[in-house]
Amino acid sequence: MEISKTKAALYASLSSKKMRNRHGLFLVEGEKCVIDTLGAFDLVNLVSSHGWIEDHPDIASRYEYCLLEASDSVLSKISALSTPSEIIAVFRIPEEETMPDLSDRLVLALDGIQDPGNLGTIIRTADWFGVNVILASHDTVDLYNPKTVQSTMGSLKRVKVYYTSLPDVVRRYPDMPVYGTLLDGENIFRTSLSDTGIIVMGNEGKGISSEMKETITCPLLIPPYNDKSHGESLNVAIATAITLSVFRNH
Repeated sequence: MEISKTKAALYASLSSKKMRNRHGLFLVEGEKCVIDTLGAFDLVNLVSSHGWIEDHPDIASRYEYCLLEASDSVLSKISALSTPSEIIAVFRIPEEETMPDLSDRLVLALDGIQDPGNLGTIIRTADWFGVNVILASHDTVDLYNPKTVQSTMGSLKRVKVYYTSLPDVVRRYPDMPVYGTLLDGENIFRTSLSDTGIIVMGNEGKGISSEMKETITCPLLIPPYNDKSHGESLNVAIATAITLSVFRNH
């Protein structure tokens, strides 16, 4: 069935957080991301080109009940990518789940991450290192931003993100170590680390907020190779990858 103008317009509007929240829908683009995400969320429609349908008869037949065909120009209007994909999935945003007990987990806490690509990459990195719970401050970028979803490369279905007041959550677990990367922290490669705890990663420009700094019990530093000549700071997604790698291999 060909996609209607009404649905095409609706799906094109989902690049806006306001419209995603209003309709309770989000997009996943690209063959790998779509296939990896199928089954993890309530699927509303698959929107694809005629050529993609012909090249993937098994998927087309399995999801015939919600498959909509669209021209390249329509796919381009719906897509949030500079190079539109031939397949776009429309999912329902799931109901907010109750946060699990964090006592015996290694957890990431994201304090004001603003770049959707960074958030998506952090989720993908957390998935790689077996961290399946992420806490996000209320001012962190929207999880269902198309660029965030794309950057997760399918890890969205394995990593749960909970938007919450980070200080309040930390106060609920007074016995858990709270780590944070700070310029006056201990060298992460020479510090004794716990298998469980909360790792705080800060905003791209401002770092960890003053309120969250007060909760950190174990400040860490990723030292530069050359003390005399180096960049101002690491990208937060890269810093997260290094930090999780050290935690999982200490």
